[in-house]
Amino acid sequence: MKTIALTLTALSIAFGSVAGNGGEEKTTAKVNTEKSTVFWTGKKVTGEHTGTLGLKSGEVVIENGAPVSATMILDMSKIVCTDIKDDGTNQQFLGHLNSPDFFSVEAHPQGEFKATSFTPIAGTKDREPNYTVKGTLTLKGVSHPIEFPAFVSVKGKTVVANGKLTFDRTKYDIKYGSGNFFDGLGDKVIYDDVALNFVLSAN
Repeated sequence: MKTIALTLTALSIAFGSVAGNGGEEKTTAKVNTEKSTVFWTGKKVTGEHTGTLGLKSGEVVIENGAPVSATMILDMSKIVCTDIKDDGTNQQFLGHLNSPDFFSVEAHPQGEFKATSFTPIAGTKDREPNYTVKGTLTLKGVSHPIEFPAFVSVKGKTVVANGKLTFDRTKYDIKYGSGNFFDGLGDKVIYDDVALNFVLSAN
């Protein structure tokens, strides 16, 4: 798939509220997986592929009107390719994505993103990133810290968020086709950078 650019889109969430200590209100937003979609775009020198990825579960914790943590569990077994129309070619491509060259889905059926802090960014304009998100991304059983800017709006029990993070796929043992590890690939080079774009809505 070649460098994987994953896009997390339309995460619809149902809320449950609980009271915290000292009168603080804490709200947990549960991901509605039936109304949530993860989109990916994989890029190489000669083009790209697109598709979807399963979202198994997730939640966002809101305290005093601000996000404090979040967890999303990716279902790696539900990788779909949407741009290859020939069924045989499509299945062959998906088999490669599921193989140890890429996600080793049989051995590692789940991925995880866990946000551990949301730090407000001062002076931002409407719809611009207003939080610096820090957390951990886990793929193929390998975890690395990640940090990126995101826009998060919390109004009552409604949350809207979007952002983009990038990481080096080779750090997660996804080295297939990388020009940094293999010589003589020519136009078959697969880019190492991974972009994860998400749009999250809760109502």
